[in-house]
Amino acid sequence: MIATVTATSPPTAPPPDRGRWIIRVWLLTLLTGLVAGAGYTVWSWHGLFDGWQEDDSVRAVLAEQVAAWNAGDLERFMRTYWQDDGLRFYSGGTVTGGWQATLDRYRKRYQADGKEMGTLTFTDLEVESLGPDAALARGRWGLVFRKSDDKPSGLFTLVLRKKADGWRIVHDHTSAADPPKKD
Repeated sequence: MIATVTATSPPTAPPPDRGRWIIRVWLLTLLTGLVAGAGYTVWSWHGLFDGWQEDDSVRAVLAEQVAAWNAGDLERFMRTYWQDDGLRFYSGGTVTGGWQATLDRYRKRYQADGKEMGTLTFTDLEVESLGPDAALARGRWGLVFRKSDDKPSGLFTLVLRKKADGWRIVHDHTSAADPPKKD
């Protein structure tokens, strides 16, 4: 009888530090995830903080509009707009292009022939950041006149851009609400 002997190597035991190696890999993976998550959190809070700064700056532009209007200073009011032919003002089915044309429209509508500008208010104001140099503002506007019972009001949507001289309105879409029905 012939016996066949096969050579086999004795079973190898795992290295004595295999358990430590697995723990190290697991910890490294966990730390990588935590660091990545922390970086995301810092980035998110940084973006949120920037947004709030933009919000305050845009609201300051709108507060300046109200103050200038209520002082009867249309030129000061218009300083909140981009002084460029690229400015667009949409209202009443009409598109007015350019800063000078927008100023002329306001003068004709609110200062010509001894017209009263009234007292302006903005309510329900919302400001949304569109990026580091752009914002959207929307809300309600209202006017009260001393010489009339008329109280026009409506909605507005503004696009503002951060220019070298600060935030400026580059697009204004203002609509008037229907006047209340008289009984």
